[in-house]
Formats: sequence, C-alpha cells, structure tokens
Amino acid sequence: MRALVKSRPEPGLWLEDIEVPPYGPNDVLIRVSKTSLCGTDLHIVAWDEWAQATIPTPMAIGHEFVGTIAAVGDLVEGLVIAQRVSAEGHITCGHCRNCRAGRRRFCRNTVGIGVGRAGAFAEFVTVPATNVFPVPDSIPDDIASILDPLGNATHTALTFDLVGEDVLITGAGPIGIMATAIARHVGARFITVTDLSDYRLAISASMGADRTVNVSVSSIADTMTDLGMTEGFDVGLEMSGSFLALHDMITAMNHGGSVALLGIPPSEAAPIDWTDIIFKGLTLRGIYGRRMFETWYKMTSMLQTGLDVSPVITHHFSAADFEQALDVMRSGECGKVVLDWATE
Repeated sequence: MRALVKSRPEPGLWLEDIEVPPYGPNDVLIRVSKTSLCGTDLHIVAWDEWAQATIPTPMAIGHEFVGTIAAVGDLVEGLVIAQRVSAEGHITCGHCRNCRAGRRRFCRNTVGIGVGRAGAFAEFVTVPATNVFPVPDSIPDDIASILDPLGNATHTALTFDLVGEDVLITGAGPIGIMATAIARHVGARFITVTDLSDYRLAISASMGADRTVNVSVSSIADTMTDLGMTEGFDVGLEMSGSFLALHDMITAMNHGGSVALLGIPPSEAAPIDWTDIIFKGLTLRGIYGRRMFETWYKMTSMLQTGLDVSPVITHHFSAADFEQALDVMRSGECGKVVLDWATE
C-alpha cells in the first residue's frame, strides 16, 4: 500500500509502498478515504527536537482521517465491513487508575496513532476496535476527516458554560476557528478572536466571531469598548500557545472568569503573573485531547443540529501532492488541508 512514511531520522517525508498493517482479534483494519494535516505533522516533517525525542522511524504518520472498515478481528462486535468510521487517535492502556475510572483522556500510558504507532496517512490503518467511532451518514467525508481536531475544539469550548457569556479566543488556528463556531452554536453573547493572521481572522468572522483583533495593530481593550463591555470576558479559550496572548487574556478576564488552556507555550515562556489570577479569582484548566467518547458524541450531535465548520477546510490535495499541501500548511494562509487517498 502507499503511505506517507517518516523513513529515517532526518527532515522530510516520503511517499512509499509498504505492507498493509496487520490486525489482531480486537482490531479493525480501515481503508482510508481522506486525511487532514495537523501542526503535529509539520513538527514530524521538520524533525524538530520534540519529533526526535518522540517519533520512531520508519513509520507511517498521520492521525486525522475517515475511511471504511475493510476487516475486523475475530473478537470485534458491533462494527461491520464497509461501515464508515473515524477513530480516536489516543490509544490508552485500559488498566491505569484513570482508565479504570473512565477518565481515559488522562491515561499516562497513551500512545498516539501516527506518533507512537503506525498512522493513517496511508491506504490502510489498523486501530483497536475500542477507538473506532462510526460516522453518521449526515456528516460528509471532508468534515469526518477533521473530527479529531474538531474534538479538541469541542472539548476546549465546552469545558465551561458559554450560554450568554462573553468569550475571548486567543489564536485563530483551525481549532480556534472551530471553537468560534461552537461558541456561537451553543449561545455565547459576544465572541472576540485574536491572532496575527488577517487570513485566519477572516475565517473566524465567517464562523461567527463578533469581533476579530489583529493584535499587531489593535487591542482587546479597544474591542471591549466597541462592544460596550464594562467588566471583562467571562470565558477565555487560549488556543495559540503564546505567552503574550495568555497574558492579554488574563488581563481582559472578568473577576470569577474561567480560562481553558489548549495552546502549548514554548519551554522558554516567561513566568505567569499570578497576582491577577489570584485577585480575580480566575479558574484555569489545562485541556488535552478529547473526552472519550463524550466529546465525539457532542460534536457529532452539534454537526447534526446545524453546526457548520466547513469554512475551516480551505484546501484539498491528492495524497500524491503532499509536498504542495505541506507548503500551504507552512505558509499559514490556510485552514484545514485535506488529502484525498481514494482518487489515486
């Protein structure tokens, strides 16, 4: 089969012919239809310090995908051949304290598809049956291919009650953009999104943001005045990983506000000024992955009741044109980039 493989420990990615992955009695073999690129994939291609410490080689990468079931293990129940599916990309151990308590997202032994084991940028991928998620017929393949990052956006956005609240989203990457649509869908009052990219801020506006702020030329404070806000934001969703963005968010939060932190700051990030957090009585919560599988149920239900995240998908390429797709990703002038494996 064809696959995008991290063949050797150096910068680059290669389209190669490799063996179809084996599957065990509790596994499902999935024929991949579409995949979408993620920032994690760029780190792997660049072979940065994180990738060098994390990624085994050689290995097919990729974790955002949709496909159809090609085969099931002898012990698998409830899944059938040709069923359209995606999958939770975090494979958990099942025996640690958090797994046994139903908090699989906190499993300390998690292995990621396309990160610690063979991934989905391939014609076939093997996934444990417990990780497979059937895709409703009403959700098209393009959207199904981005359910993984939509799950990140859903988990982050729904961490705190948004109904009637003023929401600040720092970072208009694809997940921040999708969180904007979710906040609008569930009934937030004012939604403000900040970034440095006018391209991505424009997509945020189309997804329901009341105001978009390019912080290189404007300020959150001016936007609050423009909206008639007199107290501060009730909920913050930090998606950028920028310490400056987090600082601006904390400054703009109302007393008693809540902040969900998904963006990963660089290791050399400046220390946080805890005084504002303490005196305002803010709640900060770190977010990782998705709730398995409550987040999946909630995001698919929202998609079935009018949530539209399609504007976040801005580019399509065949899998063979992956280099061009990666260049688009590196440019930043894009939302989600989808690779089609079925047309080859």
